[in-house]
Parts: sequence; structure tokens; C-alpha cells
Amino acid sequence: MDSNTCGRGGRADGLGRDPLAEVAGRRRGPGGLGTPSRCWGSFQVMTGAFAEPDGQDEEDDFTATTTSETLEHACRAAGFEARGARLLRLGENAMFRLAQPIVVRIARTAAYEPDACREVAVARWLETEDYPAVRALPISQPLVIDGRVVTFWEALSDEEVYGTPAEVADLLVRLHAMTPPVPLGLQPLRPFARAERRIEHNGWLSSADRSFLRARMEGLRSRYADLQFALPPGVIHGDASVGNVIHDRDGRPVLIDLDGFAMGPREWDLVLTAIYYDSFGWHTAAEYTAFAEVYGFDVMRWPGYPVLRDVREFLMVTWLSQKAGHDKQVAAEVRKRIEALRTGGGKRDWQPY
Repeated sequence: MDSNTCGRGGRADGLGRDPLAEVAGRRRGPGGLGTPSRCWGSFQVMTGAFAEPDGQDEEDDFTATTTSETLEHACRAAGFEARGARLLRLGENAMFRLAQPIVVRIARTAAYEPDACREVAVARWLETEDYPAVRALPISQPLVIDGRVVTFWEALSDEEVYGTPAEVADLLVRLHAMTPPVPLGLQPLRPFARAERRIEHNGWLSSADRSFLRARMEGLRSRYADLQFALPPGVIHGDASVGNVIHDRDGRPVLIDLDGFAMGPREWDLVLTAIYYDSFGWHTAAEYTAFAEVYGFDVMRWPGYPVLRDVREFLMVTWLSQKAGHDKQVAAEVRKRIEALRTGGGKRDWQPY
């Protein structure tokens, strides 16, 4: 492994060469596509949990069109073919499936480079442990292209089949029993790091909505700081739900989206499944019961559950608000969600995204 990059060097084109070496030392600019990001050696990713950078990076142009352009540049740098790629998701990241069995993940700005470094390093660690998680391609990565961070992953299957709540619980039982290597340097969870950025850098939000969300966040920070957790802290996924468990070609559930890994309260990984049932009705009572039984702990019975519920619902609103400026349907959904937070109204009409 190159001691100056996050990713492990490898044979990306079958010819024994590393295509990323051809762009080493070049940032985006006249005549330069990008460079593998610089990190801190084998597994050494000493960063906070989630990016919380300073500065006014432009994020409002994060669209299917602009990310497709970045995809072409990144694939050219890495020696892959972008022709025939299809967009899978556009949210915190843009995710494209290539005609080859490869998924390309593009983060909104270069400010998320530390998160991508951690994500690749976590994937390498989980692979050594034979844990069922998505695998990062064996090339030097991530790349910084067009002011965005790009990573390359093995495609799990030709179609997305999501896991069940019970399968999520089983993967979490296994994950929460693991001890990450010290050089991986996972840092304590910072729940509101990305939310602050989403609020301040979102040109779609009105001044009234922005002020409300700021005040809401500060109140939730205070409530979160007073929590007394029941489970011992340890390694967590950070965004565990059925949306981040995909079946591979053999039908086995696999954990994806590894950029939120941190050290923190295990309850954090349990609460999304709880609110998908309790707040939104996206899971049935039987599905939630199976989740709690497989994991061995019912987070809804813990006294701190209402606080984590409110925090996660708030974070879901700030996450979706990033897409509101480019999609009228999403904009209407975000307005509805903000109004529900303001009034304390029901959330059963929130739609999944």
C-alpha cells in the first residue's frame, strides 16, 4: 500500500499498472484531472466522524448532469469506461453503476475527502475480517476530481434488493462485536457535523427556515449531550437501516455506505429502524419486533429514545433539503417536514427517499 494514500494500490486494468499513478501530483486545473487524495498511511485515518469543514464550497450545482461530467473525468483517470453508466442515487453522494460491475461514488465537495479516506480504510479493514460489507476496488483512492471526491467500489449485484430489518440487526450484532484496529483511528461520533453544513450552504432554504433549523439544532445538541446510554460504546456504522443493506448476487445481505463509521453509542445504529416503524410506519410491527429480537435490545424501551428519535428526524430533513433546489417534489416534501418539526405534527405522511 502506498503510505501516502488512503487506498491500497492495485491492478485496475489487468495490465499490472495503476492508472491513478498517471495523475499523481495533479489537482484539477489546466491540463489536470485530479489526484489520489493524501492521507496517513496504512489504515491511518485520524479524522472526525463526518466532515465539518470551514469555507463556502458551492454545492447547489450537484446535479445528475454535473456529476456525470465528474464521472467521465474520474473514469478516464482511473482507467475505466464511463459509457453506459446509470445514476443509482443522488443525495449526500452521487452513485453511478458502470457497465462494468463497478459503482462510482462522488461526494459533493473536496471537503468530504477525510470521510472518503475513512470509508476506503474501513472497507479494507472489514475485508480483512471477512465481514459482509461492500468492497473498495484495489486501487489507490479516493481521487479528487472537479473539486469532488470520487471512490470506486465493487457492484454487489445487477439490481438493488434491500435487506430486511432482521438482516440489518444481524449485521449490527456482528459489527458491534468487533474491535477496530487502533491505526484506523476512528473518532467519536459528531451527530450534527453534516447538518450544520447542510443548513449553512443550502441556497434553497428561506431565511426563516434556516433560522428555525439552526435553533432546532442547538436545542437538540443540548438534549443529546445529556443522554445516558444503556449500551456500551464501540464501533458503529452511523447510518444503519434497510437502505444501507443490499443483497449480493447470492442473496446475502451486505452492508454499504461506510463513510459514517465512528466510535459511539450503539443505540445510534438502532434508532433509524425504530423510527421507520414508530414515526413513519415504513416498517410493520412484526418487522420491528424481529429487528429488536435479533439484536437483543429494544431501543424504543430505552428512556433516551425520544431524544435520538428527534435528532434523527431532524437530520433526515437537513439531508433531503440538499436536493430541494433541483426537484419540486422533493421541495414540497422538505417544506412538509419542516412544518411538522415546527408544529410537532405527525410524520406518517413523510415519504421515503
